[in-house]
Amino acid sequence: MVVFHRVRVVFLLLFVCGSLRDALSFYLPGLAPVSFCENEASEKNSDVPDCKSFIELFVNRLDSVESVLPYEYTAFDFCADQSEKRPSENLGQVLFGERIEPSPYKFSFNKNLECQNVCVKHYNTEKLEDKAKLDFLKKGMLLNYQHHWIVDNMPVTWCYDVEDNQKFCNPGFPIGCYVTDTGRAKDACVVNADFNDKDTFYIFNHVDITIFYHKVENEAAGARLVAAKLEPKSFKQTNTEKPDCTGPPMSLSNKFKGEIKIPYTYSIKFLEEKQIRWASRWDYILESMPHTNIQWFSIMNSLVIVLFLSGMVAMIMLRTLHKDIARYNQMDSVEDAQEEFGWKLVHGDVFRPPRKGMLLSVFLGSGTQIFIMTFVTLFFACLGFLSPANRGALMTCAVVLWVLLGTPAGYVAARYYKSFGGEKWKTNVLLTAFLCPGVVFADFFVMNLILWGEGSSAAMPFGTLVAILALWFCISVPLTFIGAYFGFKKSGIEHPVRTNQIPRQIPEQSFYTKPLPGIVMGGILPFGCIFIQLFFILNSIWSHQMYYMFGFLFLVFIILVITCSEATILLCYFHLCAEDYHWQWRSFLTSGFTAVYFLVYAIHYFFSKLQISGLASTILYFGYTMIMALIFFLFTGTIGFFACFWFVTKIYSVVKVD
Repeated sequence: MVVFHRVRVVFLLLFVCGSLRDALSFYLPGLAPVSFCENEASEKNSDVPDCKSFIELFVNRLDSVESVLPYEYTAFDFCADQSEKRPSENLGQVLFGERIEPSPYKFSFNKNLECQNVCVKHYNTEKLEDKAKLDFLKKGMLLNYQHHWIVDNMPVTWCYDVEDNQKFCNPGFPIGCYVTDTGRAKDACVVNADFNDKDTFYIFNHVDITIFYHKVENEAAGARLVAAKLEPKSFKQTNTEKPDCTGPPMSLSNKFKGEIKIPYTYSIKFLEEKQIRWASRWDYILESMPHTNIQWFSIMNSLVIVLFLSGMVAMIMLRTLHKDIARYNQMDSVEDAQEEFGWKLVHGDVFRPPRKGMLLSVFLGSGTQIFIMTFVTLFFACLGFLSPANRGALMTCAVVLWVLLGTPAGYVAARYYKSFGGEKWKTNVLLTAFLCPGVVFADFFVMNLILWGEGSSAAMPFGTLVAILALWFCISVPLTFIGAYFGFKKSGIEHPVRTNQIPRQIPEQSFYTKPLPGIVMGGILPFGCIFIQLFFILNSIWSHQMYYMFGFLFLVFIILVITCSEATILLCYFHLCAEDYHWQWRSFLTSGFTAVYFLVYAIHYFFSKLQISGLASTILYFGYTMIMALIFFLFTGTIGFFACFWFVTKIYSVVKVD
């Protein structure tokens, strides 16, 4: 018992640390630091083999808040380095469309450089190939596509002042900007008064990079990079062979025809930063994200709802049910029992198998799989293993867990299908293994075809698609069959009361106890607990902001589980009191209807918060939203069913039936 208590305390402390880390924007890294030295120092300290002098800058995909379609760095014909191989990417990075490549921006540690030439791109508008490249580059500037550069596994940020003298650090910077034919400066064109020519594009072909480093206490170990910032600029360059980074901005008029040269240059300087430590080097990025005050307000609001529902459920359980059960068990004759009404009269029908029990059991199996996957993923994220530095780790963890959790899905589906009196076990296990995953994969495959057609970097390669199918068919499906085997092998779930052979007639229901109004009302409170957190999640997905507050998310996850359970129990009790014993599907749909509110909110978010344009981007947004809504429906519906099943079993287990 002492050992168990200590283990429990350790887990509690880990969770509290994870929550506090998110609240205070403290980053718990899961990667080893890299030390850097100057060339001379690295030669002298040859006994420190991990000390590097060469710094390489990597480039990632380019994305935009006005388009769902990300593109590879080379798609815009920027300066590229074809001599080196691309770093390996994990499954999560491929699914999210990340495409990390080496770049020609290379420099030595603590060696400042001014106006270094990278390359010069030549275009001739008379040639169709050059015109197509130039038009695609202009389209990227019009849609405000953003670069994403990486140094030492840390994003290179563009920091600028916003309202109330606050500084916002964006982990990306724009390709360029556009001044309309009416003279209105769009997006980043407002930062420079020289961007004033009408109907003209201005490309940011120069960057001033500043890298901050922190010297380790043991100087032999070198220094560690703690921040990388840049400022994009535009220079036409009077001499492209020997640039001096002066002169007017690099403009591309829509009406220009002929030859044009675009020189790309950079400057870099190193500054020592004594205040920032390597372990907290992400703080300056995360602190400029949406503040945690809103998160605490959301959680306090959700806790009030939970306390209210808990009080209602406690009142029913401790007062109403206790008195009803005590009075019911004190009856000595059948005549006394016939005078009773409400939930006690339907004890002979409350465990009657539901209609479409096969489909309900399949949904419960898939929902259990999603529930366990979500819980374990968020738990590891709270401990810092799935932080933003571990690129793609969150999605990789979720996919691997889903594949390995086929056994509980098959077991739960088989157990409940057997308790519903089902005998078609082969159909049940096949539907559990293929129905919900098949719908998600079909939707995902159609979205992938659109991405392929648009040439987007988010399009999954054929090899990765085959690998996912192999994980599904070769691991998840066999595990589902194993779980179903053990589920059908065990005896069915024993119910506390017998089921009558003849179904009881359900009396006329009032408006609020009818199925549809109860289901619609049941999803309001759970959605009210999560909609603010949902806003930040949608921002991270569609507005390309970093999401790192997993402690808050885990807490909201627990609140959502409690709220779905209690709201479903309350409505289930009201329906049973109205002598309506069809609670199985209703309990699933009551909490599952939260997904409908999620879908409505996603539609509202699309039209009110996003600036997405284009048919392909619109189809992709709603296609991926439907996948999220289906997963959320199965997740919340399963929670509601299990809570209601426990409640019904609990109250009828103490009823004395003659």
